[in-house]
Amino acid sequence: MLTKSTAEAVLREALRTGGDFAEIFWEDRKSGAMALLDGHVEAASTVRRHGAGIRVYNGLNSVYVHTNDTSLTGLIASARKAADAVQGDTPPFDLHLTRSICRNLHEVRQMPMDVAGSRKAQLLRACDLAAKGVSDEITQVRASLSCWDSEIQIANSEGLFTGDTRVYTRVYINAVASRGGDSQSGREAPGALMGYELFSGRVDVEAAARMAAQRAVTMLHADACPAGRMPVVIDGGFGGVIFHEACGHSLEAAAVAFGNSEFAGKLGERIASPLVTAVDDGTLPNEWGSLNIDDEGVPTTKLVLIEDGVLKNYMVDRLNGRRMGLPSTGSGRRQDYTLAPTSRMRNTYIAAGEDDEAEIIASCPDGLYARAMGGGSVNPVTGEFNFAVDEGYLIRDGKIDVPVRGASLIGRGSDILTRIDRVGRELRLAQGMCGASSGSVPVDVGQPMIRVTDITVGGR
Repeated sequence: MLTKSTAEAVLREALRTGGDFAEIFWEDRKSGAMALLDGHVEAASTVRRHGAGIRVYNGLNSVYVHTNDTSLTGLIASARKAADAVQGDTPPFDLHLTRSICRNLHEVRQMPMDVAGSRKAQLLRACDLAAKGVSDEITQVRASLSCWDSEIQIANSEGLFTGDTRVYTRVYINAVASRGGDSQSGREAPGALMGYELFSGRVDVEAAARMAAQRAVTMLHADACPAGRMPVVIDGGFGGVIFHEACGHSLEAAAVAFGNSEFAGKLGERIASPLVTAVDDGTLPNEWGSLNIDDEGVPTTKLVLIEDGVLKNYMVDRLNGRRMGLPSTGSGRRQDYTLAPTSRMRNTYIAAGEDDEAEIIASCPDGLYARAMGGGSVNPVTGEFNFAVDEGYLIRDGKIDVPVRGASLIGRGSDILTRIDRVGRELRLAQGMCGASSGSVPVDVGQPMIRVTDITVGGR
């Protein structure tokens, strides 16, 4: 572990050449993974990552050095490298760390790394059997389990000395349905910031496997989606990936601070329908994107980004907060000690509204119902996006009709926000991994069912 005396010595060395701020991020992570293909364990691994990163500021300039040698000698050597890259004029100042214990919002009852491999294999085989039981057309099932626990410590020249333990568990199921030379797939990937107790009540892996398989079979028998502009109803849960990608990234200080966002300079302005309230909340107990503290040691927050259509906040980390003159919102995140943090989303969702879900469908005479969304791409500068629909249906005369495949949603984040005219009552969250300059981090996306008055649908 990082001791107080070691941290103080390293920070003093990091500030030797006149930097005005220094930080240490120490990490010890143990992770495990197991993959099963068609009932047979294909791979199993256990990995340990250990190291520390040292960051020094001089004004708006930042230098980051990392090492896996966390002895006093190794840390001092890395601090010296960081200091030598900074030539500031801040005079030496007294540096005394005060240890603080962060509040723990996320109970863990069973460490997943302590669970026997035989139990994990049994859980994955249950996924395989459940998926194949849906239809004879399921020709392949891949299931995997990933888990890790990470001990972190953070110390900085403002006197902060804190730490946290983070435990993650997730299962991934991909089912393939085939007929003739045609194949379609369905996936489910539930997870949480919690231990192996995830599977004793919160997540039914067999139900998740059946859902993935049913999606694959449904899309196997679906016709091609027609193209054109039309109303689109987007279901809750992973449907929130559109807000995450098309709007959320444009509300991160990493983009806003440099003017690389369509929402830069628009605090206090209406940017969405009055029905839209959007939140980035790191405090939700045991949710996949939650934290006790961020990777800069700042307590996590519930941050209202958009309230009744009005832009209220950006997601801000320490360095970009300096650039913008704004305090950190507990949004500084990184994949691990090898990367410097930046502003990132946590659990980002459109809040529940007041519309009945059945009425939302009934009020749409013709259009597309996107029951499950897939991946996509976005340009945060312009907000232009393109997302695949993994499971879609035509809506005809206010009723869900035939399934269609090959659909994609094409548009611009700022446009889709203003065209939301129905927001359902049931908020649902779904899990994903978000990639950016500070690596890949766990996030939740979410929303209730929403309706967009018109959007370009790609198809045939």
